[in-house]
Amino acid sequence: MTSDTAEAIEILLVEDDAGDAERTMAALHDGKVRNRVVWVEDGEQALQYLYRTGTFSRASRPDLILLDWWLPRINGSEVLDRIKKHPELKRIPVVILTASTQDKDVIEAYNKHANCFILKPVGVDAFLNVVRTIEDFWLTVVKLPAA
Repeated sequence: MTSDTAEAIEILLVEDDAGDAERTMAALHDGKVRNRVVWVEDGEQALQYLYRTGTFSRASRPDLILLDWWLPRINGSEVLDRIKKHPELKRIPVVILTASTQDKDVIEAYNKHANCFILKPVGVDAFLNVVRTIEDFWLTVVKLPAA
């Protein structure tokens, strides 16, 4: 999809750290592609949103999911597993954006069909650059499936 696409890209951000969520949303808001970011704070909310249950009964399908690995309630591994096993959700690209540097987490994420695994940089500028790089690749280079 390109920046002149009429419809905005829907992004589901699953992130328990409010500071990281705010930085991510700000970087995406300033980006090249029109997008709408929905932020949920834990894995349970992410699944409610994706399954359109509870307060998310009218949620739209995201075009891209940015998923933290270490989440309260239901962790990123379980969320990813449930997304990729669901017939309607499995085509949605899932980008793991996490502070985990453990090889076992990287292997597990790819074994569960994550589309990529990206380490969150510590510094604000580096973090913003990573988010902009995600946007550049996933929202301008890659052809996403229809939601």
